[in-house]
Amino acid sequence: MASPDGASGVGGSPEETELSITLTLRMLMHGKVMAGGSKGETVKRIREQSSARITISEGSCPERITTITGSTDAVFRAVSMIAFKLEEDLGAGGDGLSAGRAPVTLRLVIPASQCGSLIGKAGAKIREIRESTGAQVQVAGDLLPNSTERAVTVSGVPDTIIQCVRQICAVILESPPKGATIPYHPGLSLGTILLSANQVRGHSISK
Repeated sequence: MASPDGASGVGGSPEETELSITLTLRMLMHGKVMAGGSKGETVKRIREQSSARITISEGSCPERITTITGSTDAVFRAVSMIAFKLEEDLGAGGDGLSAGRAPVTLRLVIPASQCGSLIGKAGAKIREIRESTGAQVQVAGDLLPNSTERAVTVSGVPDTIIQCVRQICAVILESPPKGATIPYHPGLSLGTILLSANQVRGHSISK
């Protein structure tokens, strides 16, 4: 049985078993964040430098699902690069706030069946993660529309966010999702689903 790594782990040799695990992390982000340039230069650079596989969902909705897959090491490298890119974007648009680092926010998308382990008994686990990393962590009470997933919002400076995401991943790797997961798709409204279901019965939905 693998024991979860401590909060620090700096200076110690990484466990071989941890590096061989394939991890998939889903995040809800604005598509323009990962585009960068006319040919998606940002996502290309992150793929190359992190060795993680990164896909961005299609659609006209401004928010997209960014899926990062790879070894835990590659995934954390990609998350680190994304967090620093977000901070850089915030700094570029700041109004003389460069003296203090503006907090960056990442929204992870996690199956609801794993959120109980992340929160812990009487909120003990999530409180421990907040205190040991200094990041703000919030698990949404409601499911994301038409899915069995919830948003987990992580806020802080990039260094604290990376530590926080590492700890969240340690929890979800030890607590696999229970039952079938219906993934969240941004922009897929209930009206769209009702329309496709009602077409069979000849119903029409007026504006």
